[in-house]
Amino acid sequence: MREREPDIITADGPMNTFITHPEAGGPHPVILFLMDAPGKREELHDMARRLSTAGYYVMLPNLYYRRVREYRIENSNREEMFSHMDSLTNAMVCEDIAALLQFAATDDAARKGKVGCVGYCMSGPFAFAAAAAFPDRIAASASLHGVRLLTEAPDSPHLTADKITGEMYFGCAETDVYAPKTMVDQLQAYLGTLNIRARVEWYPGTEHGFVFPQRQGKYDKPAAERHWERLFDLYRRNL
Repeated sequence: MREREPDIITADGPMNTFITHPEAGGPHPVILFLMDAPGKREELHDMARRLSTAGYYVMLPNLYYRRVREYRIENSNREEMFSHMDSLTNAMVCEDIAALLQFAATDDAARKGKVGCVGYCMSGPFAFAAAAAFPDRIAASASLHGVRLLTEAPDSPHLTADKITGEMYFGCAETDVYAPKTMVDQLQAYLGTLNIRARVEWYPGTEHGFVFPQRQGKYDKPAAERHWERLFDLYRRNL
C-alpha cells in the first residue's frame, strides 16, 4: 500500500489529508472518507486502509483544519469537540470536497470519473449533502449512524436529496440518542416520496459508534463487519 498526508489547498487554508491506495493496478476509484467528531486519527487511518486494500484511492481529510491541525480527543473534552463539530456546515464540507476532487484529478493513482463517499456520525449529513451537491461525480454515498439527517434547519440535507443521482445508503444504530428513531423514520418516509435510489437499514442491538473498534462499550464487531460488507457492495456496484 501507498500512503501519504499532503496539505490540500482550500480557500480557507491547507487541509491536511491522509491518502492511501494500492501500489499497483491503478488508477483507482476515489473514496471520500469523512471523519466523525473525535477527529482524524489512527483508528480512522486503519479504516481507510481497509477500504484501500479493496482497490480504492481513499482520502481522509481533517475537517477541523480551519481551527486546528491536529485534534486529539484524549487531550480535550466533549465541550471542545462539540464546538469544533458545530463550527462545520454542509456547505463548508462541500467546498472541502471540491478541493479534494481537484487534488485527486492531478494524481495519476486516482481514477477520473465517478467517486464514492462515506460519512460517520457528524459527517453522515455531509455525505448526504455531498451526494446532492456533486450528482455528476458522487455515484455512491453512505451515512453510518449519521446525525442531523432531517432537521428544521434551512440547510438540512434532506431538502436537496431530490438532486441525488447516485445511490445513497443509511446505516443506523438501533439505540442512538444523536440520531433518534423518530428522525430516521421521518427520513425514510421522506425518501420514499423521491425518485432516488436510497436504502435505510437498522443494525439491531447496536449503539451510536458501533463501527469503531476502539469505541469501548459501543463497538459491535458483527455489526461493524456488516457495515463493511454494505460499503464494499455499494462501491463495487456503482464505481
